[in-house]
Amino acid sequence: MTRRRRRFVEESQHQDRWMVSFADFITLLFAFFVVMYSISSVNKGKYETFSESLDKALFHSEKVIKEVQPIQVGTIPTQIQPIELPNLITVSEEEHQLSEEIMEEKRRLNEVSDEFQRALQPFVESQLVGINKHDFWVELQMNSELLFASGKAELSPKAMPVLEKVAEVVRDVPNVINVEGYTDNVPISTGIYPSNWDLSSARATSVVKELIKNNIPPERLSAVGYGEYHAVGDNATEEGRFKNRRVVLVLMSQAFARYGMSDKERARVLKLAPQEDVSKPVEKAPAL
Repeated sequence: MTRRRRRFVEESQHQDRWMVSFADFITLLFAFFVVMYSISSVNKGKYETFSESLDKALFHSEKVIKEVQPIQVGTIPTQIQPIELPNLITVSEEEHQLSEEIMEEKRRLNEVSDEFQRALQPFVESQLVGINKHDFWVELQMNSELLFASGKAELSPKAMPVLEKVAEVVRDVPNVINVEGYTDNVPISTGIYPSNWDLSSARATSVVKELIKNNIPPERLSAVGYGEYHAVGDNATEEGRFKNRRVVLVLMSQAFARYGMSDKERARVLKLAPQEDVSKPVEKAPAL
């Protein structure tokens, strides 16, 4: 009897052993779903903390801070840098003032203008001569009727005393003199003067030659012909054409004339270069 009961108990225990395996399986299945759920709802902050801790524990590396860089879109703007010029001269407010040499030239040109006015007063009143005064040059405008016959470039007899007075005024000043010839727009086509360019140049040259005869150094003189261009009157009227036929003497400031000064002198008087010690001798331009 006892043997039968023990056998029954052993059989009963063997029949419940499947429950242990089933319980383990259920536990693992529960754990699997917990892990899946946790993965499906990742917390970014916790993930980064976990990642850093794992990285630190495994690789002993410091935390790497990644800065977010903006994405460049389109043309990258460039910053224009100013060009630095070597030996650039900084001109102060005081240095902007004209040099004493320039001021002296302005005074001298003003005196020449006044002398022209006095010496040629009758012609100024008859509007055959005009005088224009600028800061750095003086213009003496003489109508061609006063100097030449129509279509000619030879000086008329009445031009001689006028040019003698002009020479007396400019003889003692060092300024260069540009003699400019102009015509109206009436075409000319002769064997001697095929165009107004030729006529205006020839008239300017005739005046230059006469000034040389009156002891004006030729180095101070130049002759230029402008033809019918640079008109001062309306070529559609007789009065305008009368004004346009002219010869102009221009007394230039030495600082602005091509051969008036050397480059070194010009830079000094215009204050375009550092001012030198006044006690030092200055290189002079060739005498005119």
